[in-house]
Amino acid sequence: MTAVTAAPGCEPADRLARLALSIFEEPGDPQLAEYVRDVGAVRLRHVLATGERLGGNRPWPPRWSRDDAKAAMGAATDKAQGLLDATPRTLRWICPGDGEWPIAVDDLDHVSPLSGRGAAPLGLWMRGPHDLRALAIRSVAIVGSRAATSYGSQVAGDLAAEVAERRVTVVSGAAYGIDSAAHRGALAVDGITVAVLACGGDVAYPRAHESMLARIATDGLIVTELAPGSTPTRLRFLARNRLIAALTSGTVVVEAAWRSGALNTANWAGSLGRVTMGVPGPVISSTSNGVHRLIRDGGAELVTTGAEIAESIAALGAETCSWVQGEHRLLDDLDDSGRQVMEALPVRRACAVNRIAESARRPAEDVAATLGRLLLAGLVERTGEGWRLSAHAAGELRRA
Repeated sequence: MTAVTAAPGCEPADRLARLALSIFEEPGDPQLAEYVRDVGAVRLRHVLATGERLGGNRPWPPRWSRDDAKAAMGAATDKAQGLLDATPRTLRWICPGDGEWPIAVDDLDHVSPLSGRGAAPLGLWMRGPHDLRALAIRSVAIVGSRAATSYGSQVAGDLAAEVAERRVTVVSGAAYGIDSAAHRGALAVDGITVAVLACGGDVAYPRAHESMLARIATDGLIVTELAPGSTPTRLRFLARNRLIAALTSGTVVVEAAWRSGALNTANWAGSLGRVTMGVPGPVISSTSNGVHRLIRDGGAELVTTGAEIAESIAALGAETCSWVQGEHRLLDDLDDSGRQVMEALPVRRACAVNRIAESARRPAEDVAATLGRLLLAGLVERTGEGWRLSAHAAGELRRA
């Protein structure tokens, strides 16, 4: 059995339940996530394992028969317990509440599903020495075609190296083509790169990237929702794309055809309020048609250098922003949505998204995306009860 370790922070019963549920159902299942939000992971696991009623007026989840659910959840719970009981060594399972948990992925609970996938992950498997929450603060995804041209591979590698030298974490999916070029570009300059997989963290997929993945596990970080030993499927790649977009400050698309999976990642980035960027290619190249359309339709900023990428994500990053310059006010740097949300946020107590939306008089989905941008900028913080101004932002607003 693959050896794993549990990170401290999350309650043991919740950790086990989340792991069992992640084995029971495919990642990014919106209906499962809705039930978890409604009754909690511990209660939902128990109900599925025993066939009990959910309680109150809640109906039994119609997509699962009681007998099938009991058998499947029993097996999932046994597997989850076995993984958590294994001797700690190489993999760790983190959940909301753990210090490593990247709170940016929680934004997925506030946007609509795409391609049948959505919602924040129940938990994440980590393989590597780094803290994902820290790496995600200043990060960029570089994604694109598996059938990359030599031009695309060179550009992706060069851009990854340039941003990695600026202490930006490079995130991608470890696939052939642009993904691997981005990872290798970051590694070439001893930068940090994160591979988000559509399979288990102990699975080398594709097999040709085994040595690259081993290097990432040593010097960077491997991340996945899937239990050890899991193999990739099309659905899992789609679920993986939302994590790449949610984890990062922005997404860069280098080469993507009309129906490229990389455009799915770009769409997730846009819906989450992240910066979406595109690198132009030759106008006669079908491999760049999707990127060109994305830029033409206003769905992505055009970028050609690592400096431009770093500048775009720095607009969201607290490290590189100077909020008060003479008479310049913090709110002057924000768009209308940002200003209205900031003005609607309390300092000492936290508010739920729907309450903030009511106060700001904006749609809840718009507010959720705006809060994601403000979080990356260090202007708001998220607690168990909701959202509030960060201490830094509150102090600047008092002085303004």
